Amino acid sequence: MQSQTLTQLHQLKLGGMAAALQTQLEQVGTYEGLPFIERLGLLLDQENLQREQRKQQRLIRQARFKLNACVQDIDYQHPRNLKKSQMAQLAQGDWINRSQNLLLTGPCGSGKTYLACALGHNACMQGYSVRYYRLSRLLLELTQTKADGTYHKKLQQLAKTQLLIIDDWGLEVLKPAQRNDLMEIMDDRHGDTSTVVISQLPTDQWYATIGDNTLADAILDRLMHNAHRLLLKGESMRKIMSDLTQDEHLG
Repeated sequence: MQSQTLTQLHQLKLGGMAAALQTQLEQVGTYEGLPFIERLGLLLDQENLQREQRKQQRLIRQARFKLNACVQDIDYQHPRNLKKSQMAQLAQGDWINRSQNLLLTGPCGSGKTYLACALGHNACMQGYSVRYYRLSRLLLELTQTKADGTYHKKLQQLAKTQLLIIDDWGLEVLKPAQRNDLMEIMDDRHGDTSTVVISQLPTDQWYATIGDNTLADAILDRLMHNAHRLLLKGESMRKIMSDLTQDEHLG
């Protein structure tokens, strides 16, 4: 009877309940005194926990983060204009629930991408769908979808992603078709979902990199409206955190 019940639980894809029941069967002295409803509740709790963990791992895989980062590992020791109170507030995720944006700017190597990936990972753990892109790769992917007829489907996917992280914003002046693609993305997402933009350039230089004043106004108005801002400063974190000593360098 026990074996048949475990088999049926697995067939019904209730692996969490099956594992919890196996534990109860193996530790009879621990559970035999509990009422049936309490033992059933423990089985359900384990099933819910396993399903939540699987969902979190699926969201993390789908996000395709550049870095394996989490908010608990953020370095606050080196001065770069980063406050624990800011990150703690962002980590709560209320800004994503409110469909607000985040603009992360600062010099190369200041840890912008790590912070964005950490917040993205934290959002996955809270159940939000997340996707990381470098801007050039995102625009290239959109160009390819135009060729294979999946452009509108891709735009719909981007519109539904609850947190979109766009890295390397402003490295090159956009071409006309790229400006239009970016406008489509921002217009679809405005007021419904959240976007994180990572750039080495200060926000007042973003107009020039878009390359068209009219579209720049439209894109940045949607992006900067209700946006939180983190301006990092200081020396490159890559240089500070390098494991190589002077004697270990080749040459």
